[in-house]
This record gives sequence, C-alpha cells and structure tokens, in this order.
Amino acid sequence: MKLFATTALALALAVPAFAQDADKPGAGVTVRPIMPTQIEEHMQHLILFKALEDLGYTIATPNEAEYQTMHLAVGAGDADFMAVSWNVLHDAFYQEAGGDAVMSKVGTYIDGAIQGYMVDEDSYKAGVTDLSMLKDPEIAKRFDADGDGKADLAGCIPGWGCERVIETHLDALGLRDTVTHNQGAYPAMIADAMARKENGGSILYYTWVPYWVAGELVPGKDAEWLTVPEGTPLPDGATANTVFDGKNLGFAVDSIRIVARNDFLEANPAAKALFEAAKLDINDVSAEALRISKGEDKPEDLQRHADEWIAAHQADYDSWLAAARAAAK
Repeated sequence: MKLFATTALALALAVPAFAQDADKPGAGVTVRPIMPTQIEEHMQHLILFKALEDLGYTIATPNEAEYQTMHLAVGAGDADFMAVSWNVLHDAFYQEAGGDAVMSKVGTYIDGAIQGYMVDEDSYKAGVTDLSMLKDPEIAKRFDADGDGKADLAGCIPGWGCERVIETHLDALGLRDTVTHNQGAYPAMIADAMARKENGGSILYYTWVPYWVAGELVPGKDAEWLTVPEGTPLPDGATANTVFDGKNLGFAVDSIRIVARNDFLEANPAAKALFEAAKLDINDVSAEALRISKGEDKPEDLQRHADEWIAAHQADYDSWLAAARAAAK
C-alpha cells in the first residue's frame, strides 16, 4: 500500500509538470533574433518575441543591423531568425548568405508589399507619368532641389536592397546625366521633400508600403506612382511581377517573410509552426510607422504598440500559439 501511495503521489505531481511542458515547449531554449535598425519594423518583431515567450522561450537581447547584414548573421549562425525579409527584393541577400542550405523562408508574415517612384500630384497632372521621361533635361529640372540642373531623387539607403533596383534602372534607362540618386538618411530626405512640396516645389522620391509616407502623401491625392517602361530589368537578371493596380512600378510586388536557420527550425518545431502561422495586415504595419513618425518612438512606445496589437487580435494570436503547441507534441 505504501508503494502504491508513493507511485500515485509521483503521478499526481507529474501531471502539472507535463501540462506546463506542453504549454511551454520552448522552456530552456534561448532564441537569438536580429532586427533592422529601422524602428518602424520593430513592432512585428516584438509581437513574435511575446509569442515565443508565451511558448516558454527566452529571447536574447537582439542585435540590430541593415538588411544585408541581417541575412548574413542568420546564414553564419550569429542569429536564429529575422522577421523582415522581403521575398523578392532581399532574395539576393538570402542567396549570398547561404540560401536554402543553411536557412529557410518561413510563412508569409506580411503580404502585398510594394515599392516604386512617386511624384507630387501637380507634376503628374503636368504630364510627368513615367520614370523614363526624366531623361529629358527640361523635365528633370522640374525636380532639381540643389540647383545643379539634375532631378533629385530621394532614394534608398545602401544595404536596404532597393538601391540595387534603382541603380539598375538608372543605367538601363540612361538617366545618369539627368537624375541624382540621393542616399542619405531616408526620414530626413523625405521630410525635406515634403517641405519642398509644402512650399510649392516639385518632388521625386522612392517609397514603399508598408510605411507612413503613403499616409501623408496619399497616392491619388497628394502624389502618384510613376510607371517604369516594360522590360526595364531588375538586378542580376531577376524576374518578378512588377505590375500593381495596372501600373508597372519597376519593383516586384512582394511579401515579407521570416527567415530562420534550418538547425533552429529542426530543433524547435513550435517556433517553426509559430512562424508559419503568424500574419500581420500590411495596413497595421503602415499605421505603426505613422504613430512613430508622430513621436511615439521610444522603446516603451514600441512595446506598448505590440501589446495593443496582440490585445486587438487576441483570437488570431491565440491560434498561432495553439498551432505552435500542437506542432511540439
């Protein structure tokens, strides 16, 4: 009877432990994420950090880097995952960092991402509708901000990936003599462009969605997408669908994915299932960028935004965790 009682007690104590382990399949595992330096893309990482913590994982303090370096870090084993890899735009970074042999693109976290060139509405109505038109020096002068006679394009920071596309377009369309691709800090460049527009000037800029700029310079109201001639190449001979809403934007219509190391995914089926299930609406990401542009840009603000998103989408969030726990069984 004493042996039976002891065995029964042990089983009783084991049940809560098993239940806890099933609820926390990541217990004892430290995850090493890497994030971009652009804080507008931190919320989507913070949401995943919270989900991983709810699954029992410990999150190491994340390093921050530009996109090319982020891919290299995952490929080299210096980080386990990143959550902001554009499927087409960043594919060269992915391949250069080792590709499928060492890491995987998991799920589709954000769908419907687009990029392209825009001009102010008045310039578009005046007939500037295609990027190739800037080969005409008289048209290019319309967007000259520094008095050198060339159009000033608020462009892409090196290391983002978009700079490769823009540089390819400038060469292919013969725009080197009439267009300057400015590559300073993007928020400063776009703020300067907006100020010029407010003062009655014409502006030419690269932008993307999801981002807050489209909420301030609204397409169809304040600015318009330029078309790019059919057949204009992408870098490295890449091919992709570049047509959005009937316009060839010259950039791939894209999606944003999570990239993780293969050895991490194999050892952590719960994390893999979480990454496969996680989805964010692109408009939520743009709204986050707009809040940041309005001054809600401190670390505690970003964490609060992530917590608010989870609370507003609790059923979806809980379904991610359920899928992760089921995969760990």
